[in-house]
Order: sequence, then structure tokens, then C-alpha cells
Amino acid sequence: MQKTARRLAKGAAAGIIALSMVLSGCSSNSNNSAGSGGKEGAAANDPNAPVTFSVFMNGPGQQPTADNKILKKIKDETGVSFNMEFLVGDLQQKLGVMIAGGDYPDIMSGDDKLINAKAFIPLEDLIEEHAPNLKKHYAAVWNQIKDESDGHLYVLPSYGVYQGRITEPTYQGPGFWLQKAVLKEMGYPTPKTLDEYFDIIAKYKEKHPDMIGFETLNFDWRVFPLQNAPEHLSGHPNDGAVVVDNNKAQIFADKEISKTYYKKLNEINAQGLLDKEAFVQNYDQYLAKISSGKVIGMFDQHWNFGDAENSLISQGKIENTYIGFPLLYPGAEEWYRDRGAVGTNRGFGISVNAKDPVRIIKFWDKMITEDWQKVIQWGIKGEDYEVDDKGMFYRTPEQRKNADNTSWQLANKIKTMHGYMPKIQGTYSDGNAADPGTQPQEFYDSLKPYDQEILKAYNKKTWSEFFKEPKENPVYFPAYSIVLKDGSAAQMAQSKLNDLQVKYLPKVIMANPGEFEQTWTEYVNEIHKLDIKAYEDRMNEQIQWRIENWSVK
Repeated sequence: MQKTARRLAKGAAAGIIALSMVLSGCSSNSNNSAGSGGKEGAAANDPNAPVTFSVFMNGPGQQPTADNKILKKIKDETGVSFNMEFLVGDLQQKLGVMIAGGDYPDIMSGDDKLINAKAFIPLEDLIEEHAPNLKKHYAAVWNQIKDESDGHLYVLPSYGVYQGRITEPTYQGPGFWLQKAVLKEMGYPTPKTLDEYFDIIAKYKEKHPDMIGFETLNFDWRVFPLQNAPEHLSGHPNDGAVVVDNNKAQIFADKEISKTYYKKLNEINAQGLLDKEAFVQNYDQYLAKISSGKVIGMFDQHWNFGDAENSLISQGKIENTYIGFPLLYPGAEEWYRDRGAVGTNRGFGISVNAKDPVRIIKFWDKMITEDWQKVIQWGIKGEDYEVDDKGMFYRTPEQRKNADNTSWQLANKIKTMHGYMPKIQGTYSDGNAADPGTQPQEFYDSLKPYDQEILKAYNKKTWSEFFKEPKENPVYFPAYSIVLKDGSAAQMAQSKLNDLQVKYLPKVIMANPGEFEQTWTEYVNEIHKLDIKAYEDRMNEQIQWRIENWSVK
């Protein structure tokens, strides 16, 4: 799966909930029936009765403290508690075990493999009958968020649904990142090409040989740091394994835009600028290196290494955090930043084993209200934020300091869980931004003097200004969210293509420069043995379907 959990992600994380209560008095077939709405047993008499639901999140994370004040408030006012399980180890292996045994928690983060295994119940009838707030929240994307194979809605998307104004002072998407300390020492350069970017890394590493020059990741589903740069360098948005021109998709792994990039990585590897452990490390090890402050730069989606930056901030190493740059090939038009399409099939769904789907959906319906969103995203008024005489939210220096502290977050926020939850993005009806990070004045005031110095040197006010304003999303966008049916020719071709990239790109990059052409040709020949046409045909068929069915009539 491509970085899509991505963007979305973008960041990372893991959170979750669980709720419900025993359906005493319910008919035996009402437990897992999404559309029945039937009896709710004891919940009908006491909708806030104590209940604990199991939840699985498909990313790593830390358990909130036992006295976490947001979880306590949720329990006190809704009766809901959570038994959270975060991913440990390989995701696909974990999913395989779950599917084989039919051992599902009440709530799970969405995944195509789980959807194809019929591990989730449909949600559209539950929402229509019991969740008016959710229906309103998703109204503009209602057709988009249904599964294309059968028209059912299995997952409540966690990102990409906006209301009011869209503010984005931070940038969570793809880019070529450099440490702020590096940029400051080098006189605040603005690299525009690969050559300029790696020249900065080479010169800085020469002065600081203990640093890691360029880092990357080639692990599990998080292979996009290694695979996706060519599409952006060539002026395309994040569509995953394909680039789309004139509404027609084709893979780019075997194209010249990829060869150019990996030849450059081959060169910088020969120069000793690439981390020697890059292709054998896992995600945690990747984050550990970044959070050590020793990595000069990398290509990645910002949300994917956000936990490492949070660690750096907690350590007081803000100078080792990063700024992204939109590098381009000559003649390409920038398209790194996009409008955050809705994250189809990424969010929470209700499993077929859930004890009380009606109560679960009612809980989510309550959580998407503005009052609860402000609690989840801003915190408690008077403790975590203040309100000025114009009704605008802000934080004191002490409150901002707390928000940057990982230990404080575990006791006072549900940050990881929030990453998987339905959420308001944009602005509330009172004009405040959905979260502190996107409140313009709060964002500026929250910056450390060091960051203000960096932005002033570049004559910018926000980190997003290093990238051009996003274009309008094509109707089909993003192509990476197109579902490939398990076992289909398209899915097998895409899977084998990814496997080839995971296997061969390290070989291509680490080859002796004199053997690059031979190794690249061998790699491309292996790609051409696959049924790439089946994959591209499926992508193009669905792109046309989306244009026909998602376009505003």
C-alpha cells in the first residue's frame, strides 16, 4: 500500500477507541447487522452505560496514560473506554493472522486487505438512521468514500474532509528535506534541482563527517520514500505508482524519470553520501536516526517522519528539524502540494465481530460535533488554550510548551487516536481553525525564535510557502486510492512490481557506477515480464469511472 495512510496522513499514528455495551435483550442477528438499527438492549435504557471496546490501529504508537484527561472526559460523558492495540512488527503478517482466524476487535483502522476479507460491516444505513452529524460531515464526498466494488461504506475517512476556510501553515506532504541547522550554516540556500540539493549535502558532510548524508526507507508499506520521488521531480502529484497525463495512467518505475533519479542516488552512494544501512532498516530504526539529529536530508512525506521531529523538539533540538523543498527536473512544473483528497478506506471501521454497531456509530456521531472536536483538537478551555475578546483561540507560552512535550501529550491529548478518527479540518463555524497548528496567529506565535529567524531569512511566514499553492485536484485524484481486488491480474501485477522495486532498487543504487546501466536494464526487463497492462488497464478504467460518477453534474 502506498503512503496513503498517508498524507495524509498523512501522520502516522495510532489511536483508537472502543465503545459499546452488551446487547442484553437483543435478537441474535442484530449484533452485526449494520442496517437493522434494531434493538439496542440495555443501551436503549442507558446510552452512557460503561463499556469498553477493543480497537486495532495499523501503525505503531504509545498507550495514553491511565489518567489521560481527554479519555477520562470521554468516559465520564459517554461511558466509553478503549482497549487499544497498536501494530507491532509487520502489518501484512498481522493482517493475515487476523483474517485467517477471523479474530477481529470491535473497531479497526481501514485497510483494503481487511475490506476484501469482509472483515467490516457496511455503515451507510447505520449512518442514515443514527448519525446525522456524520452524514452532514461526509455529504460532499458521500459517493467517493463508498467502496467501488460493491457500493458500501466500510470506513469513516479520517482526513480530507474540509469545512470553512482551509489554512495550512505547516506542510505534511512530499518533499526533499534538509535540516534547518544545515541551511543556516550554508547561508540559507534554496535548492531547486537534485544537483543543487546533493551539493549542499556533500559540502555539509565534508565539514561534519559524522553526519548521515541522505536517508531513505524501503520497509513494509512505507516504501514511498524510495519509490515516489520521480513523479514529483517530473511535475506530477502524488498518485502512487502511476503518473497520470490527460486522464491516462501509466507506471513510471521503468521510465526515464525514474532512471534519472536512481542514477543520481547511485552517484551519491558512490560518494558515501547515502546511509549504508538505508535498505536494511525498519521504520522504527529510520525514525530513530532522524530523531538522533544526525540525518542531513531525505525525500519523504512530512507526516511519515513527524514522530521523529516531535522527538527532536522534545529534546530541544529544533535546529535539527527540517524544511522541505520542491526539487524539479528541468522544464517540469511543480505539483508537490495538493488539496488533501479524502482518504478513502483510511480511518476507522466497525468489524463483523463488534458487539454494538449502533452505539459505536452514535459515539462517532457525537465525536464529530464541533464541541467535541474542539476538545479533541484544542483541549480543555482554560487549561490547554484561551479565548481572546474576539472569540479567537490562542495558547500561552506555557500551554505551547506543554503541547510540544511527548510525555504531556500522553496524559493530556489523544493525538495518536485522533489520527484515525473522523475529524473536522478547516475552520469551525466561529471562525477558529480546527486545530492549533492551523490557527494562523497561533501558528506564528507558537514558533520558537529559531524558526522565526529561519522564516525571516527566507522571507516567508509559514513552512507551506516553500511550495506553490496546490492546484485543483483532478476528479479521480488520488489514483493510489483505486482499489485492486485481491487475486486479480491487476493486483498481482502491482504487488509484483512493488516487490521488484523493493528488491532491485537497492541493487541499482548500490551498484558500481560503471555497472549502473547493466543493472538498470536488468531491472527494467524484469518489470516488462509482468502483466503491467492489466494493472494500467484497471487504473484507467477506474479513473474514467470516477470522472463519470464523481464529477459534479
